[in-house]
Amino acid sequence: MAGRLFGVGVGPGDPELVTVKAARLIGEADVVAFHCARHGRSIARSAAEPYLRDGRIEEQLVYPVTTETTAHPGGYQGALDDFYADCAARLAAHLDAGRTVVVLSEGDPLFYGSYMHLHKRLAPHYPAEVVPGVTSVSAASAAAGRPLAEREETLTVLPGTLPGDELAERLRAADAAAVLKLGRTFPKVRQAFEDAGRLGDAWYVERASTGRQRVAPLAEVDPADVPYMSLALLTSPAERSFEAPPPARPEGPGGVWVVGLGPAGRAWLTPEAQDVLASATDLVGYGPYLDRVPPNPRQRRHASGNRVEADRARHALALARDGARVAVVSSGDPGVFAMAAAVLEAAADDAFADVPVQVVPGLTAAQAVAARAGAPLGHDFCVLSLSDILKPWDAIARRLSAAAAADLVVALYNPSSSRRRHQLPAARDLLLEHRSPETPVVIGRDVGGPEESVAVTTLGKLDPERVDMRCLVIVGSSTTRVTDKGVVYTPRRYP
Repeated sequence: MAGRLFGVGVGPGDPELVTVKAARLIGEADVVAFHCARHGRSIARSAAEPYLRDGRIEEQLVYPVTTETTAHPGGYQGALDDFYADCAARLAAHLDAGRTVVVLSEGDPLFYGSYMHLHKRLAPHYPAEVVPGVTSVSAASAAAGRPLAEREETLTVLPGTLPGDELAERLRAADAAAVLKLGRTFPKVRQAFEDAGRLGDAWYVERASTGRQRVAPLAEVDPADVPYMSLALLTSPAERSFEAPPPARPEGPGGVWVVGLGPAGRAWLTPEAQDVLASATDLVGYGPYLDRVPPNPRQRRHASGNRVEADRARHALALARDGARVAVVSSGDPGVFAMAAAVLEAAADDAFADVPVQVVPGLTAAQAVAARAGAPLGHDFCVLSLSDILKPWDAIARRLSAAAAADLVVALYNPSSSRRRHQLPAARDLLLEHRSPETPVVIGRDVGGPEESVAVTTLGKLDPERVDMRCLVIVGSSTTRVTDKGVVYTPRRYP
């Protein structure tokens, strides 16, 4: 079977600008071919050298002429035509033998590249693929740190071998332009820029991306010192006319955004929350929740303990009053047993009257656990916290009994902790006064996190020892069902 031909762009010279695909193909090739002048040096091979494997065959394609004259009967073009025909025949012999042939091309193979002449001769007869590379124009723009074109502007790419009057005419009409193939053409190209009235806007870039890179205003370049591997750039008019003031931190009052992080992981973080977190100058929150936000050295982080919500809220408001954009983070939704109420309560103080506060919602733990189990919240439900730190147990018991009597599905937050062990057994007993022992119960632990588990049991068999502070418990109503596959749902219709 015939081998495969690859025209591989290796970029402008820096081996680190060789694409991953190009590096792989170079390393796998049986034959690596590259063009060079009679001195034998090749920019393309130098860029590819770190990726060459031992035992490969190298085909050196030496140009018969570069810029000098030739005695060939067909002149310069005739000499090159014969050269490309000979090179194609040499590579065809490898392809006929079943070898994989990679032809290296500096820049991009089909952007003023010599490979295109081989491609036209070989691609109709052998499997061939072109792997694009970083062009010299892109590398020069990056080296100069100036955008080529933006919005509706057009970019014109010109060879420096064009007649001077044609170059000047095209430069005069161009938004942005790149003129390649300098070297001996440089005096003519420079004059064309001057004739077009664009010399003061033009830049010169030599050997972009290499250790010998040079960037300078075109008007200041000595024509005697210009190599072929250089180009002239006329960059975006919008860039040239834009005068940016130095960046400054906004003055005046900032604001507080109370952000819901969801139950766990970036996948459950809303786009709005991501945007607020990215634009904040300060992040405030309970330490473990703050750790879920990737660190950014531009931002200040203010971590605190779990039971200082009021202090945390006042600290955030004080930062915002001094001009900071503060994101106060909460797990789940900040308005459900979380920081939104604490911040809004503190913001009612006259000292923070001018500080704006916004609440950014998040996916709740109840929603996450319900989704993993099926749809236990498919009908009316209520959400209760079993923590008696901020409210008496008597109030919790009354509400549990009322919810049970009303036949509501109940989602229990903060069901248990190392110091609060009696609440869940007591809640189970209160619910059993109104519910069948066969009532479905879902226990979700660390849902969305690395230790996620979801278990389905019944109210009569609910074991409080299996539940800790990282759990959320959903107790079904009289209509909640469990399918043969263990899916829990509460029908939307109520009898």
